[in-house]
Amino acid sequence: MINFRVRFKNPVFVAQIILAVLTPILAYAGLTVQDLTTWKAVGDLLIGAIKNPYVLSLVIVSVFNAVTDPTTEGITDSERAMTYSYPHKEEQEEAEEDESIDEMP
Repeated sequence: MINFRVRFKNPVFVAQIILAVLTPILAYAGLTVQDLTTWKAVGDLLIGAIKNPYVLSLVIVSVFNAVTDPTTEGITDSERAMTYSYPHKEEQEEAEEDESIDEMP
């Protein structure tokens, strides 16, 4: 399983997913973000991408790459990550390491 509830609390993950969807679509269409000046243009671009199996497969691969964690086996989160209720911060990990070093004989 993947802990999406926690991942969506992380703005970096949300940006990764948005870019994972938009980048292949824009690249295939030969557009840049500056070309999308109306909601109609955005909607037409997304509908065109959904109708195109090649572009859709590029988006799926891109999202898959953004979602999977290469530090774990398979496509799931680690058991530890599944216990999180909010994104893990490095300061917490450093504090835990300091405590474990203090406990050593």
